[in-house]
Amino acid sequence: MASQAFYLLVSIIVLLSAIVVSGSGSVGINYGRVANNLPSPEKVVELLKSQGINKVKLYDTDATVLTALADSGITVVVALPNELLSSTAADQSFADNWVEANITKFYPKTKIEAIAVGNEVFVDPANTTKYLVPAMKNIHASLVKSKLDSAIKISSPIAFSALKTSYPSSAGSFKPELIEPVIKPMLDFLKQTGSYLMVNAYPFFAYSANSDQISLDYALFKDNPGVVDSGNGLKYSSLLEAQIDAVFAAMSAIKYDDVKMVVTETGWPSMGDEDEIGANESNAASYNGNLVRKVLTGNGTPLRPQDPLNVYLFALFNENQKPGPTSERNYGLFYPNEQKVYNIPLTKEEAKTGESTPVNSNTSQVPVAGEVSKAKVGQTWCVANGKADEKKLQAALDYACGEGKADCSPIQPGATCYNPNTLEAHASYAFNSYYQKNTRATGTCEFGGAAYVVSQRPSMLFFSPRNFF
Repeated sequence: MASQAFYLLVSIIVLLSAIVVSGSGSVGINYGRVANNLPSPEKVVELLKSQGINKVKLYDTDATVLTALADSGITVVVALPNELLSSTAADQSFADNWVEANITKFYPKTKIEAIAVGNEVFVDPANTTKYLVPAMKNIHASLVKSKLDSAIKISSPIAFSALKTSYPSSAGSFKPELIEPVIKPMLDFLKQTGSYLMVNAYPFFAYSANSDQISLDYALFKDNPGVVDSGNGLKYSSLLEAQIDAVFAAMSAIKYDDVKMVVTETGWPSMGDEDEIGANESNAASYNGNLVRKVLTGNGTPLRPQDPLNVYLFALFNENQKPGPTSERNYGLFYPNEQKVYNIPLTKEEAKTGESTPVNSNTSQVPVAGEVSKAKVGQTWCVANGKADEKKLQAALDYACGEGKADCSPIQPGATCYNPNTLEAHASYAFNSYYQKNTRATGTCEFGGAAYVVSQRPSMLFFSPRNFF
């Protein structure tokens, strides 16, 4: 009887251990700052805490940001930029100085948990791949000297394009030209230091380029028949899980089965150019919201069901100075004025009950002021950046109403939209007139950082009906 009781106890412990191992993962967010209209780092920290976000990933080691994050309880992934890879790889003292100035100066008040050495280095046009692993090793050696190597992990985010084959997932493989020079040495380093592989994966890109072959519901984590992997028989109900398992398969193919993975970037744009199929607010809300629910309430992927998913959403804010197509400036969960682009759950409690919806379906505050009314899908407006310098706003207003030939007659004294008689209100009217007159073309709502695009119809306080094209 005692023996049976003992084995029963052991069985219970094993079962409980399995439950713990297969528990929920974590959701963090990327805090990019390629913009000129973002709130101060102190306000950003307040925003993160108010939303229950306790993990953030940066693209540098900006001192004002790291100082603002001190004693916040938020864990931080910082980055050594690609342009410093060659110097870091070539000179241990350079790495030592960088760690001293950017890590030990702030830790442990700022909870730095990892350093991303470079970002998507394999696609860097500066051809910095050969410096990556030596730079990682030198930064690690610097952490050892500071006795921080057990507290702070080192990795490097790779783009999903590092794979030669990703479909079916079981056939996942890295590009041959990367395997020996950098993939194997990097994975060796990650194993030796107990770190994990960082991967940036965007189902949006795959869907947008292949919308005739990929189900939108499959890409957005919605109910769908699923896709059965012809190689191993596993059934996938979402594209992101298939992408993650393709990376696991690629590592397995070169005998690295035991390296963990974190998805350091994934997201869906709320707006895009005409040829960016699927880029809209509704899809962005569905993708990010359903992903959060999957991560916080579910298990791992079909190939690794016991490994919780850990992801960082891209991104915290819409960043108005990012180059490239319109989508690049519209991945944010929040506008620069800290208002939500759309509603999604961000905590486990919200994930169990909340729905993902465009903010347009609710009553909310717009970036300038006033009530939001429903907008047609794809409609956008241009509004003044209230945080811009007054001289810059005035100069931009003068241009829009003058050389830009915007219709500014409604904001003249006594006219229908003269009130409220503020520079910001008048500028918003003029900027939007110019933007609509130029068919909402890319670059027509910038005004040197004095304006930005919104996808929620602004209050009638600021715009007359003829300004709503």
